[in-house]
Order: sequence, then structure tokens, then C-alpha cells
Amino acid sequence: MTNSLERRRPSESGALARLTLEELGDATAGIGSVHRAVAGRVFRYVGPTARVVETAHNTITGGVYTGLRGAARALGGVAEHAVPARAISETPHGRRVLAVVNGLIGDTLERADSTLQEPMAVRVDGKVVDPGAGGLAAAFPQATPRLVVFLHGLMETEFSWALGGGETYGERLARDLGLTPVYVRYNTGRRISDNGRSLAELLEVMTGNWPVAVEEVALVGHSMGGLISRSAAYQAAEAGMDWPHEVRHVISLGSPHMGAPLEQAVHYASAALTALPETAPLGRFLRRRSGGIRDLRQGSLVDADWRDRDPDALRAEACQEIPLLEGATHCFIAATVTRDARHPVGRLLGDTLVLQPSASGRSRRRRIPFRDEDGMHLGGAHHLALLNHPLVYERLRDWLAASS
Repeated sequence: MTNSLERRRPSESGALARLTLEELGDATAGIGSVHRAVAGRVFRYVGPTARVVETAHNTITGGVYTGLRGAARALGGVAEHAVPARAISETPHGRRVLAVVNGLIGDTLERADSTLQEPMAVRVDGKVVDPGAGGLAAAFPQATPRLVVFLHGLMETEFSWALGGGETYGERLARDLGLTPVYVRYNTGRRISDNGRSLAELLEVMTGNWPVAVEEVALVGHSMGGLISRSAAYQAAEAGMDWPHEVRHVISLGSPHMGAPLEQAVHYASAALTALPETAPLGRFLRRRSGGIRDLRQGSLVDADWRDRDPDALRAEACQEIPLLEGATHCFIAATVTRDARHPVGRLLGDTLVLQPSASGRSRRRRIPFRDEDGMHLGGAHHLALLNHPLVYERLRDWLAASS
């Protein structure tokens, strides 16, 4: 597994250069579509007398925009081989760029077998860890029987847990409770159910090859990571895998279990924009968003929520409810930008990306059977603050210490 991934890394920089130029070419084509739509409305207003001018205008502008798009794509092909080869996914700036690219169009990159896609893998110091016995022994020389697996959110990486500086949750849990932190990086543009399946398979291999016998596993997910943790646990249990038997906690930090309002707004906005020729290119651009982002509309966790369904249908079909993993305590933390969760601004904005009811697993029509005593409200905090916050750590430590 490691060898395959490493062979693909050297061309990441070239692939990114090509993608950038191709996107520039597509943007030029979009501008051309807007130009033609606006001009067409003007010519229709003028009437038949403008027919000759309209024909000439369309011929010239069509050639210009087609030429610009073709030139950009041609330059992209040249740049892919001309740019010095670098494993940018292992550099601070490069991994941030790739995290955003994967979040936006990661499923497209995967279908194209692009070197820019981020395969799900355990990473240490930014490098992929071979989940075989030898790779794990080398990467975790002080492995303990108790693991805490961290799953980042949309357009993030495992380094996001260090937001704000200072010790990460994993470092503190290792010191205070003797847990071994395991950080996973993945392509956040893939469907949540696909990532859940990949995580289930990765954990089955990893726990089977862990340097010491595994006694306990905890899953901690930020935002999308919390949904993927639930999806992985469900799919692994359905497949009869072994690792779910060792899971004691599944913890979500600001996860949109009931969906995220921003994705819901974009879904309707894309439909409205595509209705008019002048704004249709922008609507089509919004509809290019990844399957992972689309799954945040309702908090979809399984294939049945999206397979063989029209992704742009305005009336969404019901999201399938899946049971919580038996034998595990399911905990959640929901934040609001106001200290009082009932404040009108807090109710409207939540943590700026996820509303408190969604992070708590409840809505008017749906409810996930989380226990109130296993939840926490964090007031005066935004969505990303959940990645590294002293009060969040205190609650994580208390939850995980209870199973010691």
C-alpha cells in the first residue's frame, strides 16, 4: 500500500499545475456563456435588424473564448511535465491546498485516478503509514492497547487538530491517560459512505496488525469526521468485522448529523441560478461540488441515501436512519457563537457552520438516540475552535477516562 502511494507522490505538483490551468480554462468558458447570454438578450430586444451583427458577434466571441480555453488546457498539459516534481501533500502549504481541492472536487479526482486525490491512510508527521505489522511497529514504537483515532473534517487534514498552537488532544490524552493517538487523513470530497467503508477496512487491518493486543478503540471526529466515524462503525458491524467490538466511544465534535444549513442553501441556490441563462454558468459551477459536500445536506451516511437518485432534485428523499454502534457510548459536543445556546443569534448561526440541534442529533422530524448526559454545549465558540479547545479536551478526557 505504501509503495503504491509513494510512487504517485512525485507528480502531485505537476498535476496541481495542470488542474489550475484547466480550471482557468473552464472559468473562461463560463464567462463566455454569461457574455453570450447577456448579448443574446440585448439582440432579442433590438430585433431582426441586429441579426447580421449578432451572427458576427457570436462567431468572433465564440472563437475567442474557445481559443482561450483550449490554450489554457494545452498549457496545463505542458505544465504537468514542466513543473518540478514535489510531494506537496507532505508540505504545510501543499497539504492545505490539496485539502481544499479534495473537499471541492475530490470525488471527481478519484474517478479520474488523479494523483491529487488523498487516499485514506494513517499518517505520522505528514507521511503515510503502512498498516502492515512492520509499518505500524516503526511508526508507533510506544504503542499502547488503547487507541484514539482522530478524523478531521471537510477540507482539513490531520494537522488541523493543532489549530491555535499548543498541545493537541492526542498529545494530552497520551500523557494523561496513556492512549495512543492515531491520525487519519482522507479525501473529504468522496461520499461519506465511501469514506466510511474505507475507514472500516483500514481499521480492520490496522487493529489486526497493531504492535500490541488492542483492548479499546475510541473514534473522535470533527464535523464531517464524526459522520464518517458513525458510517464506518455501522458498515463494519454489518460486515462482521472485528474492530467494532473494541470500540468504547464514538465522539463527534460539531458534526452535522441533521445536515448543514450552508449546503442546504447552496443546493437551492444552484437550482435558482441555473434557471436563467445569464447565471446558469454559476449554477453549473455550484453543482460541481463534491459528493462529500452534498452528503452534508442531510447528514447522509450510507450508499442508499445517494445512489440512483438525482443529486439536484429540490425535494430530497428521506435520509436513511442507521442504528448507533452497540456497546459504545456515543458522545457529542455542539457549539454556538453565543454563550447562551438559546440566544437568537446562537440559534440562527450555531457555530457558524453547524446548528446546535444538528450537532446534538435532533431536528423537528428526526432524532438520533444520543443521551443528553453524553453531550455538551460549548458557548462562545466557532466551528474550528472545536479542533483544539481546553473545555473540549476536559470533556474528552473525562469521557475516555471513564472506560479506563
